[in-house]
Amino acid sequence: MNQLMSCATEEVSADVFGTESAPAETLPGALPAALRAELVAFRRDLHMHPELGNQEFRTTAAIKARLEQAGLAPRVLASGTGLVCDIGEPGGARPMLALRADIDALPIPDTKLGVPYRSTVPDRAHACGHDVHTTVVLGAGLVFADLARKGQLPFPVRLIFQPAEEVLPGGAADAIKDGVLDGVGKIIAVHCDPRVDAGRIGLRHGPITSACDRLEVSLDGPGGHTARPHLTTDLVTAVAKVATDVPALVARRADARSGLSLTWGRIESGHAPNVIPQHAELSGTVRCLDLRAWRQAPELVHGAIQEIADLYRAKSEVNYVRGVPPVVNDGAVADLLRDAMIERRGPHSVEDTEQSLGGEDFSWYLEHVPGAMARLGVRKPGERTVRDLHQGDFDADESAITVGVELFTAAALLDAARE
Repeated sequence: MNQLMSCATEEVSADVFGTESAPAETLPGALPAALRAELVAFRRDLHMHPELGNQEFRTTAAIKARLEQAGLAPRVLASGTGLVCDIGEPGGARPMLALRADIDALPIPDTKLGVPYRSTVPDRAHACGHDVHTTVVLGAGLVFADLARKGQLPFPVRLIFQPAEEVLPGGAADAIKDGVLDGVGKIIAVHCDPRVDAGRIGLRHGPITSACDRLEVSLDGPGGHTARPHLTTDLVTAVAKVATDVPALVARRADARSGLSLTWGRIESGHAPNVIPQHAELSGTVRCLDLRAWRQAPELVHGAIQEIADLYRAKSEVNYVRGVPPVVNDGAVADLLRDAMIERRGPHSVEDTEQSLGGEDFSWYLEHVPGAMARLGVRKPGERTVRDLHQGDFDADESAITVGVELFTAAALLDAARE
């Protein structure tokens, strides 16, 4: 742990609520100042030490140590990173509510200026808010542990700290194989949204993210001199046509309402201005709003690439990597989150949100149990600049941590009261 983390931890007594008492409220679980300060310090410590998917050893150790300090017994996942932790007395036939966080970072540089918690790891950054997600679930776990000691946690809950969300097809599938959903009846999560003010969440029934797959294409030909393109395969023209024409073909061969979109992120070919190369590569992503169209996408994409490559006498090889389906929010669980947020922050703290073209492997959990994801507002109220996700200058208004913790604790308590 760094000094910032250690200092913040020392300010909090063994009881996570310290000497402070929670304010009068309909539901218990509000955060006192000491715990809020500790969680901000924990988030900053993670932010300074980002780790890529399946490499989150320090992050896992930090989470484990804090949960054990609270008297809990977390289990590290079989992959070696990530954890699962149950809180409360087991028993009865009632399935548990699970809270999920993703713990990995991105392979991009942190370009923020003037903040003491900027990443200390070159070309690594928590630019998607996973440090916030992790801290929110940790904070909820500390509150639940305190409520359980007081006999105020009616049913057990489960914390899931999942690795490798950014690595297609996502670490969720491995976590599920490791049994994190055994005994779980529903699951909830949040994702940072820099377009929503801190203090608010965005919700919707049904799809809230898109499907996302990865596409890698190789084109090959005999090569030759640029003076005689008619005697060989003009591979640069071929790869340019694949880059421009395949997305258009795919879009025209899918229902426009499906939002099927192919976007390239990399194209490489050639080394000299007067040599027609023998090899070219493209890679990108295929995104889709509709589950049915997502299932048809590989066939459509393969067909379009083959058609264009044949036109230019190029040999094509396609590696279509299935990623994640859309996150489809269960209506009843989304309503639980809405009611919980209103209970904590009032009716104006919830706004309707749109379906995005971003992918999220939380969708794999929803193939097994009902659940919902809310967009957690992290924009400083009144700020006009939107610090977009997956950008090196992304940052979050840290008051969102308290909002997320209180949302999750209210959701768990309301869920228990409704059974």
